[in-house]
Amino acid sequence: MIEIWQAIVLGLVQGLTEFLPVSSSGHIAFFQRCFGMTDITLFFSIILHLGTLVAVCVVFWRDILALFKKPFKTLGFLVLATIPAAIVGLLLDDIIEDAILNGSYFGIILAALFLVTATVLFLTERFAKRRALELPLCFKTVIPMGLAQAVAILPGISRSGSTICAGTFAGGKSEEVAKFSFLMSIPVILGSFVVELYKGLRDNEIQQNFVEGGAVFGWSVALGFVISAIAGLFAIKIMLKAIKNANYKWFSLYLVLIAITSMVLQFTYFNK
Repeated sequence: MIEIWQAIVLGLVQGLTEFLPVSSSGHIAFFQRCFGMTDITLFFSIILHLGTLVAVCVVFWRDILALFKKPFKTLGFLVLATIPAAIVGLLLDDIIEDAILNGSYFGIILAALFLVTATVLFLTERFAKRRALELPLCFKTVIPMGLAQAVAILPGISRSGSTICAGTFAGGKSEEVAKFSFLMSIPVILGSFVVELYKGLRDNEIQQNFVEGGAVFGWSVALGFVISAIAGLFAIKIMLKAIKNANYKWFSLYLVLIAITSMVLQFTYFNK
């Protein structure tokens, strides 16, 4: 069962990495393996994502309300962009978990995927600073962003990073691409929350978590949620500044460092 200090660390990690272009799923998996946890409880994982959902709703509440005003153009784009990730998530989520997260070569695969994200961010910064024309939000920018979000189901491939990079390479305006990328996280996080909550209640797993964990689990859930939400707010502010200046090189450097760390731990710690 998760300890309170682990809940605090994982809440912080989830909140920061959900919106920074470094892959929240990859980091959660990385720290989970470092802590020697075979799996974090389903309900705790749901709560961490719910915290980041609160963060994006707080920052973009005006844009969320605007989705439901005529002519519903942005809402239509949001639905379109969510379809690929929904399909891939339903079909491949369990396969990816077994093949990567629980696999013997976890550290190597995670390192490779971190490096993919680092490379894409580096190339995007160079491209963004050289382009002369920027497009408004349209099918040409939305469809690549939707496909990129589907690819980001892989741990180590950043959802925010891949969608922003895809929109940028498609010619989208930086600020519009960024805002839409954050809005794209809402149906994905909410959909995952609903599905996982249903599974947990159906299989009696969530009820069992509280029975076995007692007050410690309750405090872990509460702290994880609050810290994830606060860290998420902080991460969004950082990311909006980075996007405005097309400054991704420090994220790329960080991803290279954590990829190296993951590779080293693969041969020294993860498989012990």
